[in-house]
Amino acid sequence: MAISKKQLKALSAVSFDLFGPVVVEPEPTEMEIKTMVELPPVSLLDSMYDDFNREYFGGKLPKAKISYSERMLVAGTFTPGKNEIRIGRKYHEIFPDEIADTLKHEMIHIINQSHDRRFKAMAEKIGASLKAKSHPALRGNYKYMYVCPECGREYPRRKRLRMASCGICTRGRRYDERFKLRLVKSKKV
Repeated sequence: MAISKKQLKALSAVSFDLFGPVVVEPEPTEMEIKTMVELPPVSLLDSMYDDFNREYFGGKLPKAKISYSERMLVAGTFTPGKNEIRIGRKYHEIFPDEIADTLKHEMIHIINQSHDRRFKAMAEKIGASLKAKSHPALRGNYKYMYVCPECGREYPRRKRLRMASCGICTRGRRYDERFKLRLVKSKKV
């Protein structure tokens, strides 16, 4: 049986293993690579929490429940009423090296809920970042798009806003009519 040039070219691209069958696997897709990332089990997160508590907080933080969230698009959250830290699985599948940073950030929220001056000082002291990284895959579906009339910053939102002003242009974290966000797009989700 004659072998065509196309078959010869294909055979030359394959490296043969003399002791087993030839298996040519396709390159993994971006989605498959994303699912190949193994995040640490919750038991390891509990252990990291205990280590950080001793090292940075003198062991004074109360024990918090730690869990992964399949739905969240953010790095993490702390819920004071439940004393629970939730770690965003989708975020950390993209940025797996950020888990320790997210855990430290959320631990600071146990003693300081807002991102005020004291929070920032503590974050700098223990080496935790103030904001999570951005990635196009982490932008959820939004129903409303608001824009600041002054600086043009966009604010995508799932819920309709009544009285909101730009967080960049407004001083003192109070509503300012001059920088009231304007609805520019509304869509069905």
